[in-house]
Amino acid sequence: MEREVNFCPKWFSTLWVSLLMMLCLFHAAKAEITCRSCQPGNKWRAQLMLKFDTSKSATGLKGEVFGNGDGTERFGAASAESQQLHCAAGSRECASGRVGYSEARLKRNTDNLRAKAQNQDPGEGTSSASGRRLTRSELRWSGEERRAIGPRQEELKLNSSTFALTGDSSHNQAMVHWSGQNSSVILMLTKLFDFNLNSVTESSLWRSTDYGATYQKLNEKVGAKTILSYLYVSPNNKRKIMLLTDPEVESSLLISSDEGATYQKYRLNFYILSLLFHPEQEDWILAYSHDQKLYSSVEFGRRWQLVHERVAPNRFYWSKMGLDKEPGLIHLETSISEGQALYVTCKLQNCTDANKGKPFPGYIDPNSLVVQDEYVFVQVSTAGRPIYYVSAKRDVFTPMKLPKYTLPKAPQLLSAHYKVLLAQSEDLHVISTDENRVVAAVQEWNQNETYTLYVSDTSGVYYTLALENVVSSMGPEGNVMVDLYEVAGIKGMFLANKKTDNQVKTYITYNRGRDWRLLQAPSKDLRGNSIHCVLPYCSLHLHLHVSANPYTSGNIASRDSVPGIIIASGSIGSELTSSNVSVFITSDAGNTWRQIFDEEYAVLYLDQGGALVAIRHTPLPIRHLWLSFDEGQQWNKYSFTNTPLFVDGVLGEPGEETLIMTIFGHVSHRSEWQLVKIDFRSIFNKRCTEADYQTWHLHNQGEPCLMGVKRIYWKLKPTSRCVMGTMYSVSMTSGPCDCTEADFECDYGYERRSDGKCTPAFWFHPSSVSRSCTTGMTFLNSTGYRKVVSNNCTAGVSVEYTAKRQQCPIQAPKGLHLVTSEGMLTATLGTNVTFLVFLEEGDGARTSITLDFGDGHALTYSNVSSIEDGIKHIYKAVGIYRVTATGENSLGSETALLYLHVTCQLEYIHLSAPFVAVRNKELNLTAVLWPSQVGTVTYIWWIGNNTEPVITLEGSIACMFSREGINTVTVQVSAGNTILQDRKTIAVHEYFRSHLLAFSSNLDDHNPDVAEWRLDVSRVIKNALIQATGVREDQLLVTVLPGLPTTAEFFLLPDKQLTEGKPEKTSAHLDQLSEFLLSALNQNLVQFTLRPGVQVTVYAAHLSAAPLVDTSENHSGSAMLMLLSVVVVGLAVFVIYKFKRKIPGLNVYAQMQNEKEQEMMSPANPTEATPSSQQDLAHSLEILDTEFSSRPIGKCPLWFDTYLWLEFNLFSPLLSSCHHFKMLFHKTHHVVFVVCFSEVNGPIHG
Repeated sequence: MEREVNFCPKWFSTLWVSLLMMLCLFHAAKAEITCRSCQPGNKWRAQLMLKFDTSKSATGLKGEVFGNGDGTERFGAASAESQQLHCAAGSRECASGRVGYSEARLKRNTDNLRAKAQNQDPGEGTSSASGRRLTRSELRWSGEERRAIGPRQEELKLNSSTFALTGDSSHNQAMVHWSGQNSSVILMLTKLFDFNLNSVTESSLWRSTDYGATYQKLNEKVGAKTILSYLYVSPNNKRKIMLLTDPEVESSLLISSDEGATYQKYRLNFYILSLLFHPEQEDWILAYSHDQKLYSSVEFGRRWQLVHERVAPNRFYWSKMGLDKEPGLIHLETSISEGQALYVTCKLQNCTDANKGKPFPGYIDPNSLVVQDEYVFVQVSTAGRPIYYVSAKRDVFTPMKLPKYTLPKAPQLLSAHYKVLLAQSEDLHVISTDENRVVAAVQEWNQNETYTLYVSDTSGVYYTLALENVVSSMGPEGNVMVDLYEVAGIKGMFLANKKTDNQVKTYITYNRGRDWRLLQAPSKDLRGNSIHCVLPYCSLHLHLHVSANPYTSGNIASRDSVPGIIIASGSIGSELTSSNVSVFITSDAGNTWRQIFDEEYAVLYLDQGGALVAIRHTPLPIRHLWLSFDEGQQWNKYSFTNTPLFVDGVLGEPGEETLIMTIFGHVSHRSEWQLVKIDFRSIFNKRCTEADYQTWHLHNQGEPCLMGVKRIYWKLKPTSRCVMGTMYSVSMTSGPCDCTEADFECDYGYERRSDGKCTPAFWFHPSSVSRSCTTGMTFLNSTGYRKVVSNNCTAGVSVEYTAKRQQCPIQAPKGLHLVTSEGMLTATLGTNVTFLVFLEEGDGARTSITLDFGDGHALTYSNVSSIEDGIKHIYKAVGIYRVTATGENSLGSETALLYLHVTCQLEYIHLSAPFVAVRNKELNLTAVLWPSQVGTVTYIWWIGNNTEPVITLEGSIACMFSREGINTVTVQVSAGNTILQDRKTIAVHEYFRSHLLAFSSNLDDHNPDVAEWRLDVSRVIKNALIQATGVREDQLLVTVLPGLPTTAEFFLLPDKQLTEGKPEKTSAHLDQLSEFLLSALNQNLVQFTLRPGVQVTVYAAHLSAAPLVDTSENHSGSAMLMLLSVVVVGLAVFVIYKFKRKIPGLNVYAQMQNEKEQEMMSPANPTEATPSSQQDLAHSLEILDTEFSSRPIGKCPLWFDTYLWLEFNLFSPLLSSCHHFKMLFHKTHHVVFVVCFSEVNGPIHG
């Protein structure tokens, strides 16, 4: 498999690099990862992207990439066996893993480095490794290296050759692919990446056919003007090469099927962000584009087909043979809306709606889908708290059961595939899913820089504690790295750094986290001096930083081919420190350790671990390396070049032998890339034979039984100097052990006491384990223990600790849970709501489930298993529904409640308020909603100059104003996530008169019934009245009322100077003005031109509207009689309307509202609703100043209670001159208006 490695120097470190490895196999986003010492503005940042392959599958790493760095990050050796995968699925560090190649990126800045060395600025030119200032001569090379230039008889030399990539001195990035598998072909792509433009401006493609001794430039073969940006290789066929051009110039692919000898170009109509190769089919590829579209190809990129749109980045996965139904199935997460996503499965070449699968019912949280081995994980947040679901072997999803009070800080789930790299700010991570169990890291509510490890059973559902307070640190791209390392070659062995009393200590386990202990420090140092270090006060502590690139960390390495050998950097003392770091080695799987270097070195495995290669960490150019053939006990110094070289990285030959290496570097800041090929085969005497091997017994401080077996390995003798070769494989024999208490961990719900016994936690009820029992069947009744996964012990105490099989008891249902699939307590009207019902205890097969939706519908199911996919229901009315789930069997019942708010989107609001109000008299303000029923609503009222609002749950409020003048009223309506507002101005006066106006019918043809039109026409009417009557402008107010036919109302205000504020004079004055205006209106003297050719006449209803408050002292008897008559007529009309079905020939047009609360009824037939018998009755006759029409919009019900028009097509002796009349009841003014209309000329009288 190919990996990606990232190098970068410090300003003051000549050309040392920091390798940032992208090891994740999932997503191939082409993200640039930089080290801490690199800044985007560095002009001469160089990157060496070292690419290597596997001889097996996309998940196996057989090549090695090495590089050097500063004192905190160094180059080192690692393998798939030791490191597995270390990046979080979905993180940018996973880029190259998803495409199946590795890039080691070198960043160099020799121009600035030389300048700073010459200027001798304080603080510059300081070695980060040693912490001392470097002199000018030292910046060139050390005295030892300088003396080594001359021939020395005693110096050991390696067989090497050097090749310079001429013409590429300006290129600052390189990508290398070495096929291995007996192939001598090496491909290298060098690029000039402009960090200001964020694009590649130049590129060169080089190819070697002699293991890197010489290279040929292939620019002419791919196109002299073609700029290449990335190099990809099929993980299943290393002969198939794919080159991607820079999309800024052209979007194309160049494909080769002969290890890069020839290429064919194919145009693309999309921009590739990441690639995912199929683990078995060499030509199958998934490509993710910049516009969130997923494409597929079954011809190695020659043709592409759109699979799906709106796919979440890095959330798409290939199917797994043996688990999924089809090899061409794709698991993906598709975005629905902000905060909602769906998990779907899709066929590779036929992803239609008919062929899509939805394994999880309902929505999931965005970026939460993780498909890893045989497990699938999703997350659903309910009321701000996450619920994590897992599916094992593609079975139904089940909530993950962490210990009850394990509360992650943030609602996010992200895979850390494989081991230690976690994304920042997410606090539950799936770290490992191998060996048929899940290891999860949780940052709990009381943790800041540490995580707690939990391990599951084989189902991935039930978790128990493994280790608390595991140290985490921030990675180079804001990622969280957890200090947990799985040792290669020995099943169940882990190393972890734990924080205790603010001290970081290293612990080791041999049984998958069941037991942990400190590391015993070496007894002697490198010089043979004794080390006094007594446990537990003093121990050996190791750096376990294996981020996205294990080679950059350079802290720890192990390999499957040499079980028991671990090389790591660390310190001795009471805690782990970053100073006085040395390199240590163990040959017996962590039981004893030896110090091999007292400063930073990168130690690499050679010949499957038969030999070790060490390269010193230094900011200086070097020409030597060290070799050991006896597991690091003795080291020999070899020269690999005559001229000291600034080493940028090292690439080992992929495959089993690893006897050829290529060192990448340069001799000066302006030189070309120097590629030094080193052939180690000449230093070995022979091929290894059986006599060169010896047995080694794996143990833990003398205990040979680990994970239930005794294991004996064959290892190369330290005195043997031979080549193990490609035919070598690790040989092991094992024998079973009797089970002991150490082979069992605490079961779910149990905790280990100080004496080692497992007892129930305070929140756990042991009887609850029979949750899925069916009468007549059996279940495993836990003893409080469960065998560690993959433990192979037999007999012994197995019977005592293993769960006992018992008959399922007959018990009443208990622990019934009811939630929506989205985890929300709200739903949108007219959409499907999926209810999920879970039963913790009880006979699920014999427990019936009844779900009452609260709207008169109910459904009953015979057992729990029949509703695993959820129960769907559509609500047809807005409201708050009491949803009830009842589980019942012969022994009892259990009920779960859920109050569901069914809402409709609030589209518009209108504030109904009088145009004029009386001082110190109460008036009503009403907020009218559109639609009128949207669910739970909060009203915020801002009245006048009040600085604090009034908050109500009702749409009406009463208020009064104590001062005359113009006042502003604002109402804000909050419904769900929507807040709308409306504002009105109210003229407040102590005395006034008002009259209703009507118009010639031609005005209705031009009335759009919008507020702006009414405002403009009101101004025109006012001007027409002033012009016809001479009334002063400040004494007249006019407002056009909403609705058709068009009506208006004018208000007369007294002249305060004339009336002197006296009620008697004011009343008389207003009466005179009113009669004067009515006279002009009755004589048709008030007219206005709406538009050319449209002349509108203004009429007055002879029965004027009564004032809001009667300001006169004496009531007119005739006026009172007339008003009483109108009220009687109104009541009569209302009675007729109520009994309209009994009076033939009478047509009543009304807007009706049902104010009756919904009845929670369970009808005899649960599939039919019981309608309300009063649903079609109107309950009010009222007119409000509204800006709505009565036409319902959308799917939401619309009832306007603002006003009610009653229209009669009849003639009567009383109104014989009327063609028809309209009657209005004004809710605010408490007045009934009757307006008589002629057929032609409009209103006659009222």
